[in-house]
Amino acid sequence: MAYLLALDQGTSSSRSIIFNEAGEIVALAQREFTQIFPQPGWVEHDPMEIWNTQLETAREALTKSGLKASDIRAIGITNQRETTLVWNRRTGQPIHNAIVWQDRRSEPACARLREQGHEDDIQQRTGLRVDAYFSATKLQWLLDNVAGSRELAERGDLAFGTVDSWLIWQLTADHRHVTDVSNASRTMMFNVHENRWDDTLLRTLNIPTALLPQVQPSGSHFGVAAAEWLGGEIPICGVAGDQQSALFGQACFQSGMAKNTYGTGCFMLMHTGEQFNVSTNGLVTTSAAQTSERAEYAFEGSVFVAGAVVQWLRDGLKAIRSSSDIEALARTVQDSDGVMVVPAFTGLGAPYWQPDARGIITGLTRGSSIAHIARAALDSIAFQSAALLKAMSRDAESAGGQPLRELRVDGGACVNDLLMQFQADLLGIPVLRPAMIETTALGAAYLAGLTAGVYSSKDELSALWKVERTFEPECDPGRAEELMARWEKAVRQACTD
Repeated sequence: MAYLLALDQGTSSSRSIIFNEAGEIVALAQREFTQIFPQPGWVEHDPMEIWNTQLETAREALTKSGLKASDIRAIGITNQRETTLVWNRRTGQPIHNAIVWQDRRSEPACARLREQGHEDDIQQRTGLRVDAYFSATKLQWLLDNVAGSRELAERGDLAFGTVDSWLIWQLTADHRHVTDVSNASRTMMFNVHENRWDDTLLRTLNIPTALLPQVQPSGSHFGVAAAEWLGGEIPICGVAGDQQSALFGQACFQSGMAKNTYGTGCFMLMHTGEQFNVSTNGLVTTSAAQTSERAEYAFEGSVFVAGAVVQWLRDGLKAIRSSSDIEALARTVQDSDGVMVVPAFTGLGAPYWQPDARGIITGLTRGSSIAHIARAALDSIAFQSAALLKAMSRDAESAGGQPLRELRVDGGACVNDLLMQFQADLLGIPVLRPAMIETTALGAAYLAGLTAGVYSSKDELSALWKVERTFEPECDPGRAEELMARWEKAVRQACTD
């Protein structure tokens, strides 16, 4: 039996999971780490805490499994994307805390890029909208605000990386400075047509080339974890940003296949094959995890508030004691009885892109109860995801792609049967929940396993993917359209000043 170690470095915790070659979990370890909020809109992490918690979980997973480093064929890494780190190549010390993907401090720099007319060119080159979400303007901020950093960067003494690059630097004794295409494609500096850093954009952004890591396919050899860390050398053979890793873990390898991750927010990706297309429906185009030099793409959209609306019901309204109580409460009513919750607590993401929208509840009557509001809150996750998927389908069809035939789901909230059934009803296609919902870590393990020879092909990985339950649509299509029209009306109200 071959074993693979996946390092899953997320926004709030570091996890390590050991999988066997059948894609089954052998051992799992997790550590939360500190969230730093220096001022409103700013979010930071301590890079050394990221490294230390990740290393601790890897060691713990090995101990729990009873395995040794020599039993592990390869390491795969998946990570929170866009989070930006800069460190000194000579000392290995970070020059500042990591600036997290949620951080909005660089929005003024993005506004200037838009005002200067760079938005269309940046989208054509990178597939991305100009937004503080991505790494480029975070890196600009560090170079402009950390004393002496720009001079050091020009001299080649500093290294920039997303979290994957930071972990590889630490793990490898020769301090390899590398990343993969899926993470590079989230920086707003990477030409996704040519799979290389874009010189024109780097000049526009005033980013020294010497800062940047080497870019490799997601499934390739990234270096060797030194024996001092895990008791023996282990090759690092797979790297992908968390959402592209989940797409890979769901075996969505062909154009028209899509997955939705239901977490605090929702992240939906649809594989679009080797053809690059710019979205006309409010999405971004991103590089999918790649196992060769050949470029592959995906449409991506993000829902800012999904599972977080359940946390609001628990902590804000005190409607439930724990998040798991939401389904039972929502099932006490047949439907929301016309109540709509638009959870625009931090604006609305794709496909609306309304940063000034605010949350609202509409359709209340004297007969409305907390159960109706709970049902409407749960429904809002499916409504937002349906709007996203319909936008994706329009983009895919206008590009000559295949219509979506099914949606594969993962993430914590996908265990909610009521939500998944309503999702299928709104979409009018089957929603498939896999037996293994740890697809983000699994994708990294699969990438590593392919490179290390544990698996022979993507077809072998597709055969390992197993469905736990299929939710078939039970709603009349006309009724589903009526419900979506109500939702869109509620969204318009949320966007009204």
